[in-house]
Amino acid sequence: MDYKKYIFKPEDKKKLEQFKTDDTGKFKKKEAVLNEFKKDLEHLSELQDMLYAHDKYGVLIILQAMDAAGKDGVIKHVMSGMNPQGCQVKSFKAPSTEELDHDYLWRCMKALPERGNIGIFNRSYYEEVLITRVHPKILSYQKLPQIKSDLSNANQILKTRYDDINSFEKYLDNNGILVLKFFLHVSKNEQKRRFLERINDTTKNWKFTPNDLSERQYWNDYMHAYQEILEHTSTNHAPWHIIPADKKWYMRALVCSVLKSKLESLHLHYPVVSSEQKKEILKAKTVLMKEA
Repeated sequence: MDYKKYIFKPEDKKKLEQFKTDDTGKFKKKEAVLNEFKKDLEHLSELQDMLYAHDKYGVLIILQAMDAAGKDGVIKHVMSGMNPQGCQVKSFKAPSTEELDHDYLWRCMKALPERGNIGIFNRSYYEEVLITRVHPKILSYQKLPQIKSDLSNANQILKTRYDDINSFEKYLDNNGILVLKFFLHVSKNEQKRRFLERINDTTKNWKFTPNDLSERQYWNDYMHAYQEILEHTSTNHAPWHIIPADKKWYMRALVCSVLKSKLESLHLHYPVVSSEQKKEILKAKTVLMKEA
């Protein structure tokens, strides 16, 4: 599956609306995608096993999207064939009192995956340049010494955060943490359809909150904010992937394909045992074979 066309390259100066939300690549039917998806999941399980045994790299998957884009579904379906002991999922809500007493990256740093593991951020530190762009008043609650009472320097603070994030992700890359960033690009019409589905289906009512509808009113503001995020933080070491999200089956398969390809690029392998270790293994085998 060709995922390279979904990588956001700032030098191309493309706008978010130029990326189709209903794209399905070369696939016309859901069944064809599911067959490839199944094969990728099986291979992904093998790669995860090697990632753990290799113990040199960690993988951080960042999922950002508008409400109802399908973040939870990606986590559920793409990670379904993996060993849960090697995966950890962290969702970031509004910061707590304790978290507000620290820098904005602190709570995310605590949740970084260990070497050999895959960590998934359902939303992330990018909320600090997303929601704060749409609702700059939030910055006034973050105890920042440089923030002005009239918020006139809010834009400057956000630009500084872009630099912080790029430096942070470069630091992670330098230390063997592969950062994979996905923006699940859903259309406004498809979000409406999914909201109505949650409202009409009593088993899905719990997924819908009044805040979902209120934030929908800021759709254009969020798109502008995401455009800025993509332009400022899609780098060679941690590029953004713009994943079309109107068709869930293609979205999930595409994310899986990217993850599989990136893990393959690490050239993972099982540890090679020394000659001394091999001798000990053969001795152990002899002892076990002699047991009644």
